[in-house]
Amino acid sequence: MKRILLVEDDKAIVMGLSYALREEGYGVTVCQNTASARKEMQGRRFDLAILDVTLPDGNGYDICRIIKESADTPVIFLTVLNEESHVVRGLDMGADDYVAKPFRLRELLSRVRTVLRRAGRSGEKDEVSMDGLTVQLKQGKVMKNGAEVPLTALEYRLLQIFVMNRGQLLTRGQLLEDIWDAGGDFVNDNTLTVYIKRLREKIEDDPQNPVLLRTVRGLGYRMEE
Repeated sequence: MKRILLVEDDKAIVMGLSYALREEGYGVTVCQNTASARKEMQGRRFDLAILDVTLPDGNGYDICRIIKESADTPVIFLTVLNEESHVVRGLDMGADDYVAKPFRLRELLSRVRTVLRRAGRSGEKDEVSMDGLTVQLKQGKVMKNGAEVPLTALEYRLLQIFVMNRGQLLTRGQLLEDIWDAGGDFVNDNTLTVYIKRLREKIEDDPQNPVLLRTVRGLGYRMEE
């Protein structure tokens, strides 16, 4: 059983989220402040931490720092502070994802599955290069022929999914389950097509004849290794 540390002071969120996580088969330890979280982390190991940024006696960044000092446990930040500066700070500290409130339980559960699946690939390199494209997974930076490629949050999330599953066929259904727009609405099938097109325009030398992100007709897509 995967064990999750949930640090959140909103009782309504705790009730709904902890119930949903347990229904998915996860073991959940709930803390409502940094002091109790520190105690729970002493001598215990978690597979994932979901941390609220603003807490009564501190913030989630402090807890993330402690977690990352002892182990590379995946971290998802959960907060209403969804400005870019807060997102960047969390990612710079090694966070794996960032979810803005309000959120839908199904969306967060999907992100939890994605982060845990990604963490299971312990041998994965921090930097992946292929055909002139370099993706720095820790820094969230993408380079093409030496120049940085500007990607939106959803474009990067989509690319990250492909990079973490290189050589594997990903169906449209799998992709739709793992991505959504910043507003919290699920990406529909037509929108996914648009984002695939935009991503190819940014990472392919010839978007009309892609060599990195190929279409497997009638099935989905595959990123070449």
